Amino acid sequence: MKILLPIDGSTHALDAVSHAIDLVRHGLQAEFVLVNAQPAANLYELAVAHDAEVIDQVRSAAGADQLRPAESMLQAAKLSFESEVVGGDPARVLIEAIEREGCDAVIMGTHGAGRRFASLFGSVSGALLQHSPVPVTVVRAHASPASAGEPT
Repeated sequence: MKILLPIDGSTHALDAVSHAIDLVRHGLQAEFVLVNAQPAANLYELAVAHDAEVIDQVRSAAGADQLRPAESMLQAAKLSFESEVVGGDPARVLIEAIEREGCDAVIMGTHGAGRRFASLFGSVSGALLQHSPVPVTVVRAHASPASAGEPT
């Protein structure tokens, strides 16, 4: 099984990586594709940099930096993975990565929980839940002490 792990540099994404590692420890046979989606350059960035190649290099470096903690986790668990930094609308490029890499599933973290989940349907996780050609598992963020009393 090939599983896409979207990595945005957040602890929520690392929670999803941890969940995926736990699944393998419980018997799942899987390899992973880590994808960091960098937003496309905006007009201001293009006007200031004057060079789209420079912007691409900066975004690639930023994406590689955001992937590093997830890569370290999978390396420590001795699991097989590929990493990729892509540019564009995150939901669109993640769906393209699912298809290009032949992924069977997606495991991703989310910032939302409970009643607030409805507001996520404009987010990347919501878009993947609606449009992914493969099953998507959304790993809820661990409750912090400040949010523990909020209704779900």
